[in-house]
Amino acid sequence: MSEKHLTVAARIKAKPGKEQQTKDALLALIEPTHKEAACIDYILHQGAEDKSLFLFYENWTSKEALDEHLQTPHLQAFVAKAGDLLAEPLDVTLWEKVAG
Repeated sequence: MSEKHLTVAARIKAKPGKEQQTKDALLALIEPTHKEAACIDYILHQGAEDKSLFLFYENWTSKEALDEHLQTPHLQAFVAKAGDLLAEPLDVTLWEKVAG
């Protein structure tokens, strides 16, 4: 049986006209996040039909690890500019693997 971890789905909606700026800001999060020891996966998707939608699919070793990630300088810098980029608040849901 595989080790338990926490999966995060973070849905992001860019303001009209801010799609590329939002994408660039999200892409900038990937490298420093991958360097975090507790990061298993941190994968960015963009809507196939609606290019203003983005989704981070993330796996962390624990909820505590996710909480630490939320306090990192690179994520806090994104949060600081989110008001200028995002059309709505982040939609973040937490998941635990059941099977598969």
